[in-house]
Amino acid sequence: MQLRYNFRLYPTPGQRQALVKAFGCARVVYNDGLRIRQQAHAAGLPYIKDADLQRRVICEAKKTPERAWLAEVPSVVLVQLLNDLHKAYRAFFSSVSGKRKGPRIAPPKLKSRKDRRQAIRLTRNGFSIRPNGRLYVAKVGAVKVRWSRDLPSEPSSVTVVKDASGRYFASFVVEVDPEPLPETDAEVGIDLGLKHFAVLSDGQRITSPRFLRRAERRLKKAQRALSRKQKGSKNREKARLKVAKAHARVADARRDWAHKLSTKIIRENQAVYVEDLAVKGLARTRLAKSVHDAGWAQFVAMLQYKAARYGRIFARVGRFTPTSQVCSTCGALDGPKPLHVRSWTCAACGTVHDRDLNAAKNILAAGRAERLNACGAGVRPGPCPGGWR
Repeated sequence: MQLRYNFRLYPTPGQRQALVKAFGCARVVYNDGLRIRQQAHAAGLPYIKDADLQRRVICEAKKTPERAWLAEVPSVVLVQLLNDLHKAYRAFFSSVSGKRKGPRIAPPKLKSRKDRRQAIRLTRNGFSIRPNGRLYVAKVGAVKVRWSRDLPSEPSSVTVVKDASGRYFASFVVEVDPEPLPETDAEVGIDLGLKHFAVLSDGQRITSPRFLRRAERRLKKAQRALSRKQKGSKNREKARLKVAKAHARVADARRDWAHKLSTKIIRENQAVYVEDLAVKGLARTRLAKSVHDAGWAQFVAMLQYKAARYGRIFARVGRFTPTSQVCSTCGALDGPKPLHVRSWTCAACGTVHDRDLNAAKNILAAGRAERLNACGAGVRPGPCPGGWR
C-alpha cells in the first residue's frame, strides 16, 4: 500500500525565491491549459488531447517571449500540474456520466495566486535525497530537511508544500508492506459525538479535546488585530501570518491527538466498526463549528488506513441504521428520541440505557452482522445480532 510521509523543510532565502517561482509557473501552466480547453468547448471544437495540450502550453509556450520564463523551473513540475488538470476533467466527466459514485463533481477552476497553500509535485527525475540528508529539488537546490523518522522505502514522488503560515513541507509517497499485529479477540464499536468525542462499546468514554474552542480567545484577538490593518500593508501581512500560525497550531494539535488515539484503538482491537456519519450535512447546522472542531472524518480515515496496514478489520455501519432507537439488550425498536435525552428505559425489557453507550453496542452488533454476511454466513432464518430482524 502507498502512504505519505511528511517532513518539515527549511529552505534558504534563495531557495524560497526559486520555490515561489516554481509555484507561480505551475499555476500559470495549469490556468493556460484550462483556458484553452474552455475556449475550445465554447467554440464547439472537439476535446483537446492531453499530449497536444502539453505541447501547446509547455513546449511551444517556452519559445514565446511571453512565456520564456517557464524554462527557469523544472519541466516535471509543469507536466505534473497538467496531469492534475487531466485527472480533474476525467473525474468531472465520470461524475456527469454517472460512472463515478458519490456527490457530483464540479469542472476544474482556475488557480489563484492569492491561494495561501501552494504546492508542486516532482517525480523521481526531479528530486533526490543526498547522502547528507538534504532533499535536492531540480533548479532549487539541496534543501534542509528535518527527518523525524526514516523512510521505509524509496519514494516515488515528492510534493513540496507551502502552507498559509509560511511553513514548507515535503510529502513523500512511499510503498510500504503490511505489518500485521498479533491477533486479539477484542472488537469494538465506536459512537462519535460532541460532548464525548467517542464512546466505545466496551464502556470507554473519550472526552472531546475541543482544540478550536480552547484557542478561540487567542484566535479572536489575532483576527481582530488583522481586521484593523490596512489592506496591502506589511503590517496586515504580519497580522495575517499570526492568524495563520494560530490556526496551524490548532490543526497540528488535533492531528497529533487523532493519530495517537486511532493507533491505540487499532492496536487493542481486531475489528473496529464506526457509524457512517453525514459530516457535510451536520456541518451546515448550528453545530457546524463544533462538528469541524471534532474532526470526525480525519479520525475515521486514520482508522481505515491503519487497519489496512496492521491487518485489522474496519467497517462502517450505515447512517440510517437506528443505533440510538434500538435496545441493545432485547432488540426492541423504541423509536426516535431528541438529542437532549441522554438516557432511556426500554419499554420491552426495562433495561436502562445510556444513549451513547447503547448506540456503540448497536454499532458493534451491526458491524459484526454485516461482516458475517460478507463472509457468506446465512442471514435467514433467525434474528441477527443486536436484535435486527
